[in-house]
Amino acid sequence: MLNVLISIAALAALPAAVSAQEGRNMDITRKADMKTVDGPEEYFTGKATITGQFQREAPSRVTGAIVHFEPGARTAWHTHPAGQTLIVTEGVGWTQVEGGPKLEFHAGDILWCPSEHKHWHGATPHEGMTHVAIQEAIDGKNVTWMEKVTDEQYNAPLGKE
Repeated sequence: MLNVLISIAALAALPAAVSAQEGRNMDITRKADMKTVDGPEEYFTGKATITGQFQREAPSRVTGAIVHFEPGARTAWHTHPAGQTLIVTEGVGWTQVEGGPKLEFHAGDILWCPSEHKHWHGATPHEGMTHVAIQEAIDGKNVTWMEKVTDEQYNAPLGKE
């Protein structure tokens, strides 16, 4: 099932035209052609990399990327105007919506954060984590970055769902 989800997510990240049957085109970005960049220091604590970042042309509003977090790495607090789906492909991570409990998730899990909910996510201190992040852009914007997650917030005890 996870391979199917990864394949579906990979189809969303496609840009070199490959002819398909009946004259339709499918865009494919080959793994070897994807660029990997470091997560900007102002938006991430620790080592995070972003691969295959994409934004679809209108009428689609879909954007996304594959994000890998080394142990201890995490995002800053942020929101998404139309929410965000995370498909976890490797490792173990933590996430928290402001005012809610810190929760743990694992490879194979799918997370949904509703629109405009301030949240963060990242790896645990002892294990890295990779996820496919998918969100929509509204008026050209898919994220609003905020302050960094403090060590006290990151290291707080896990809550209950």
